[in-house]
Amino acid sequence: MAYDAPRMLRRRKLLTSLPAVALIPSSVSAQQMKATLGTTSSGGGGFAIYSAALLDTLRSADPVFDLRAVATKGSSDNAALLKAGEIDFGMVTGEVAHELMADGDGKGSGVKIVSVMYSAPGLFAVLADSRYHTIDDLKGRRIVWNARETGVAVQARYVMEGLGLDMDKDFEPLYPEKFTEGPTLIMDGKAAALWGTGMRWPGFVEMANSPRGARFVAPSLAEIKRIRTKYPFMAELIVPGGMYRGQYDPITTIGTWTFILARPGLNDAVGRRMASALRKAERTGALNNNLLAQTTAKNTLSAIPGVDALQPGVAQYFRDQGLLK
Repeated sequence: MAYDAPRMLRRRKLLTSLPAVALIPSSVSAQQMKATLGTTSSGGGGFAIYSAALLDTLRSADPVFDLRAVATKGSSDNAALLKAGEIDFGMVTGEVAHELMADGDGKGSGVKIVSVMYSAPGLFAVLADSRYHTIDDLKGRRIVWNARETGVAVQARYVMEGLGLDMDKDFEPLYPEKFTEGPTLIMDGKAAALWGTGMRWPGFVEMANSPRGARFVAPSLAEIKRIRTKYPFMAELIVPGGMYRGQYDPITTIGTWTFILARPGLNDAVGRRMASALRKAERTGALNNNLLAQTTAKNTLSAIPGVDALQPGVAQYFRDQGLLK
């Protein structure tokens, strides 16, 4: 075919006049986003199994949303990394989130809520045949509080302080570096009780499934009232019956919601993308399992202290979906 210079010139002018997005291949125009999520170390605990399930679910819900896990020391470390802007999202327990969002004489650190993860009822696990039945019974005993940087240990501190107790002075404290060490210390007779939190907490599952089994020690209703009087942000929570082997009845205790938080100044489009992916997973039933079942928009909106606590992109997404006025 003969070369038609005027025609080629007209085509070149047409191409250069088109918007840039029209020239991008469809696979790229899906607006792939990259973000990081602070999780925990490989030492076990609820964050480890939750984050694995969450990332797999979000990849299915939004394949081009590139959310990558960052191994950290846990909740307190995630809070510090978020505050410094070194990660985009972070998994943080309710007690640590409370401290973080109240940072700076109540002005807050600028960190915002994206979603709840799960409720985190806190309690002790002891061997099923032990003589310990109350928190008073455990005074002066060796207690595994887990690593100091973790949200589990921070929650224990709030609960004990709410009862007027010091976890280091009124007990013999143990702070193993890895969550996986705790159950072994109890089952080997080197400690009396293990503090844990959440539903189907791995350490509790291991103890309950052991030959000697596990029994749970929680604050009494009067003790829960004392704790909540000092720390109103904490809530009365229930561990449903059947969460652990041999645990047939529900257990009333105290705790908080655990959150996915966003760093200060996160691009609202990224926050919205995260909320959209979570909502899509919820609508398609992908969250209907023991790990992710509580990670819903309804639970998030009921757990936040106010709309201002939401990441702005998330808040706008909820408004657009008619979930928030």
